Amino acid sequence: MPVPARDASHRPASLRDYAYEALRTAIVDGTLAPGEKLRDAELESWLGVSRTPIREAIARLETAGLVRTERARQTVVAPLDERLALGAQAIAAALHELAAREAVAQLTMGDIAAMEAANERFRRALAANDIAAAIAADDDFHAVTVRASANELLPALLEQVTPTLRRLERARFSSLAGRASVTDHERIIRLCAAGQADAAGVAVRENWLTLGRILATAAEPDDD
Repeated sequence: MPVPARDASHRPASLRDYAYEALRTAIVDGTLAPGEKLRDAELESWLGVSRTPIREAIARLETAGLVRTERARQTVVAPLDERLALGAQAIAAALHELAAREAVAQLTMGDIAAMEAANERFRRALAANDIAAAIAADDDFHAVTVRASANELLPALLEQVTPTLRRLERARFSSLAGRASVTDHERIIRLCAAGQADAAGVAVRENWLTLGRILATAAEPDDD
């Protein structure tokens, strides 16, 4: 297993959370490739934590479908699974729709400004073909309504499905330029600012169903 350089800039108070976030990020961004064996000794050296929080983190990653335990209790990074990712997308779309519907009445001008700023970062990242920055900005955009919804269950539920979806996005597409998400985001902002909760929820759900459309397009044969 390639051991990434240790990043000490961000360590949550919980070592379990720290190990989970570091491993999740490395799997989603492809640093740890599908089929990669996860050995406790190497993970301890990389993360600088003991075996216990690492095993707890791996249990969470297995629940999210990012790792799997094979024969002889060998843990490996799970393969990419389009069907699983599309299932995760459907759940994420429904949860974000709920967040938007519940959030609209609570949104402040500061929240709207935060959505606009995130969408501008998203636009710039797409123009630069920077997938990592685009996904981060997209996460920031949707986090506003999740936070404003004040629904304490949503973050944990989304954490179960979003990494699988983001992982496939990063792995499958060298460019996100074809996505209409910038325009989608602008429409969502207008609906939120106008207080149209139901319409905003529908717009958010449609925005989160983008991956299925991209996969379908990518599977179409060229005309050449």
